Amino acid sequence: MTIVLKIVDRSRRMMIRFSRDNRGLAAVEFAFIVPLMLVLLFGMIDTSSGVAVDRKVTLTARSLSDLVSQGTNVSQTDLKNFFGLGGAIMAPYSVTAATMTQKVTQLAVDGSKNVKVAWSYSATVTNNTATVTQGYNKNAVITTVPANLLVPNTYLIWSEVSYKYTPITGYLMGTAVIPLSDETYTRPRQSDCVYYASSTTCTP
Repeated sequence: MTIVLKIVDRSRRMMIRFSRDNRGLAAVEFAFIVPLMLVLLFGMIDTSSGVAVDRKVTLTARSLSDLVSQGTNVSQTDLKNFFGLGGAIMAPYSVTAATMTQKVTQLAVDGSKNVKVAWSYSATVTNNTATVTQGYNKNAVITTVPANLLVPNTYLIWSEVSYKYTPITGYLMGTAVIPLSDETYTRPRQSDCVYYASSTTCTP
């Protein structure tokens, strides 16, 4: 019986010493806090970067539309340069054919406020070089133009930019792509419409 009491007493004293021993407490707390702090850090970085990328997408859309609307005509070379500039605006963020697409379209609004495509071109940018392709089909009907822009017998330059933003957490997990996009409408500055290449007619 005495042996049993000694064992119990020794165990009790060991438990008391263990409960009072806080030498590893800081390390345990640190191990719990570090993952949370890292999540907060990456979250702040991703949020600020996402806002910056979104602003650049908006700036790219506005610049593309504005540059096209300033002239009386635009050539394939002009468009290639404008699209390339759009890729430069996005720096230092990655711009590839997989991450960014730009499109600029001239819209014709008829007397009944119906909207059709006069011309349209799309592009991707890789290594600061734009690859230009056909956008919407000519005479395609567009129904997404805001009502306050539908002035009969006028033209609009419509730019669209989309970007796939991958946050830091997305790189770590291999997923989580955030699609960002914006569009801008401007009116031709120097003439009723912006002719494409050597065309001399505004009619779709």
